[in-house]
Amino acid sequence: MSRFLPSRAAAVAQLAAFLPNAGAHYANQRNADLGPAARDNVSLLSPAVRHRLISEAEIASAVLDRFAFSTSEKFIQEVCWRTYWKGWLELRPRVWTQYQTELAAQIARISDGPALDRPLRKRVQAALDGNTGIACFDAWVEELRSTGYLHNHTRMWFASIWIFTLNLPWTLGADFFYRHLLDGDPASNTLSWRWVAGLQTRGKHYLARADNIRKYTGNRWWPQGELNEDAAPLPPDDLPAAGRIGELPQPKPGLRTGLWLHEDDLCAESWPALDGRDVVAIGGDVTPAARSGLPVSDAVIGWTEAALTDGLARAGTHHGAPAARIRPGERQRWLTDHRIEQVVTAYATVGPVADAVAALERELDRRGIALVRVRRAWDTAFWPHAAKGFFQLREKIRPVLAELGIP
Repeated sequence: MSRFLPSRAAAVAQLAAFLPNAGAHYANQRNADLGPAARDNVSLLSPAVRHRLISEAEIASAVLDRFAFSTSEKFIQEVCWRTYWKGWLELRPRVWTQYQTELAAQIARISDGPALDRPLRKRVQAALDGNTGIACFDAWVEELRSTGYLHNHTRMWFASIWIFTLNLPWTLGADFFYRHLLDGDPASNTLSWRWVAGLQTRGKHYLARADNIRKYTGNRWWPQGELNEDAAPLPPDDLPAAGRIGELPQPKPGLRTGLWLHEDDLCAESWPALDGRDVVAIGGDVTPAARSGLPVSDAVIGWTEAALTDGLARAGTHHGAPAARIRPGERQRWLTDHRIEQVVTAYATVGPVADAVAALERELDRRGIALVRVRRAWDTAFWPHAAKGFFQLREKIRPVLAELGIP
């Protein structure tokens, strides 16, 4: 049975189970990957957080109710890393567009067509099949495919081996993760791979080392002599200047309001700016297959769709309104049947979900219906501090938590 159940109730229970370990135990043991059966050193909340079945603010509040900030700082920082990556990409959306362009070119190199590079396709396929001869890497491929998860430290080792030992295009590795991770996120995934490659922070890259792998896997793996431990970072690219986080219009009172759920935020019960609004219907859709031009895993698709079902059911109960999955061809009838005058949705961050929301907005605009995005206070408070490196945001964690009312 999977440890990652696609419901808010499961996420709340998982947080409660992990809380005793969120202090010194996490700080001391977080980098160890002792195998899929030994995960009490990490929260296993990332799929739920990625889809906001549970929020970062909820997690921080629960942890700080139990531990002093000094005791739980490492865990709080880890929660904020995901926030940092999202904010960084929101301020530089062109990096996502650039990644998509590069990925399309690399997919063309391993696909039948005029750009086909047969030797590259063979080497990429060996990696995707877990048939490289590097035992730890091949085992991680199997774990990722079978569970939809890898330990964060292992993700770094994996990316480094893919880029610097196997000499494969980093974009194809990032895409492999994105297609198979239950917590696959455009910002965290893409920018973490860029960081390992040396593209994110000029001149700094991450090299997997056999002794480090041996230490933090409890001697399970020791790829001595099998890794390139002297590789140079990839040639840097020019990063665009950071933009700004703009303000958003608020939903108008007195209008018949439809809520629209998507996979970036499936907890409409806690969306801001809905008090007093006349919510008459709740709809939503997910499109996990849009993550890539290559096949997305059935596990990711099934998990995301089940999480939507859970989110719709909770939102319907909370708001006392009918809730259903609405596919693109069903939108007009949904709008008409409920006489919807405005649609409110959670802010979608840069990536395929934001593209889907933008398409919905264009459709609504043709019907004279406004789409209003609401952004959580957590994002509004933290994202402006993501303009530079993580250190800048890290120094703001305590004052921002205070600003959010999290003591």
